[in-house]
Amino acid sequence: MILVLWDIDRTLVYTGEIDRRVYREVFEDVLGRTPEALPAKGTGLTMPLAVRELLVANSVPTDHIDELAGRIVDQLPRRLDAYRDLVARDGVILPGALEALVAIHRAGHLLPTVLTGNLQGSAEVKLSALGLDRYLDTSIGAYASDDAHRPSLVRIAQTRAADAYGGSFDRGTTVIIGDSLQDVITGQEGGASVIGVASGTTSAQRLKHAGADHVLSDLTRLDELLELLAALPGGRTDRERQPRP
Repeated sequence: MILVLWDIDRTLVYTGEIDRRVYREVFEDVLGRTPEALPAKGTGLTMPLAVRELLVANSVPTDHIDELAGRIVDQLPRRLDAYRDLVARDGVILPGALEALVAIHRAGHLLPTVLTGNLQGSAEVKLSALGLDRYLDTSIGAYASDDAHRPSLVRIAQTRAADAYGGSFDRGTTVIIGDSLQDVITGQEGGASVIGVASGTTSAQRLKHAGADHVLSDLTRLDELLELLAALPGGRTDRERQPRP
């Protein structure tokens, strides 16, 4: 089987300014003032690292960062959950994403889950609010709440998948599908192939130059995506295994 690790933001969905709204509100709650700067968009950084950058950018003393970062991170999923209806209303499933998720979910040889810079609670809010969680086994995914160092998440997902489904997963049987340079770095350092998708703030050229194994302009070219997955060392065609119901 091939372990397919989906990135979420700007690969599957776009939630606009909702995340930044949550960062702003939690920062105000914890520090009692409005932030002058917010995390950059589309970087792929894990939320704990983005929070630390937020504190540094807003001149928080170094000796206070660890404690304040922990308090902010703890609140982020709950605050996002309060905006679940807004995510469902204003969030966008990116072109081709739903069709790709359905096809990969139905293919018996592909095991789809997520590897994301979101905390697990935040990831679950976004996926469930937009109805995408049914096509992913989120129980074997890897999240920023597991480890703030994104490349470490590959081994976490591989171990969870092996425990749940048997066998083992390595670079030849694991692929990340994502839009950012961090997705490429995660695959290179963590042990996975990378299919870059130029649906975010990073161009196809930059993804390829950074070392993505393949790059798609978006997810609408479903046949090409499935061919790339089938060409992986552990890949098989749909006819070789029974599809999931």
